[in-house]
Amino acid sequence: MKLRNVLIVVKDIQKSKKYYHDLFGLDMILDNDGNMILTEGLVLQEEKYWKEFLGKDTVWKGNCSELYFEESNIEEFLEKLLKLYPDTEFVNTLMTHSWGQKVIRFYDLDGNLIEVGTPA
Repeated sequence: MKLRNVLIVVKDIQKSKKYYHDLFGLDMILDNDGNMILTEGLVLQEEKYWKEFLGKDTVWKGNCSELYFEESNIEEFLEKLLKLYPDTEFVNTLMTHSWGQKVIRFYDLDGNLIEVGTPA
């Protein structure tokens, strides 16, 4: 068995597609009208389809999972993030763990938690 993708729920799939391309360089592989597969295995699902499938409301900022990315030049990434998306809500700004890894945590446009860290 293989894990093929990770799916996150978004309010506006086109805005999220742009966000993940702008910041992480992810490109669209397949667009299935409300369900979009991006490179690196990230799938975006529009909220209305997710809600229809589950029959429940979406809980934004659930804080029970995060997307993790690595970036060698984290300071440059942080500058790009602040320039392109100045209203970003941070969990923590740039910090250094005791083992030397630098990380930042923030929410995407829809409250999905993201961590960007330097390679360990």
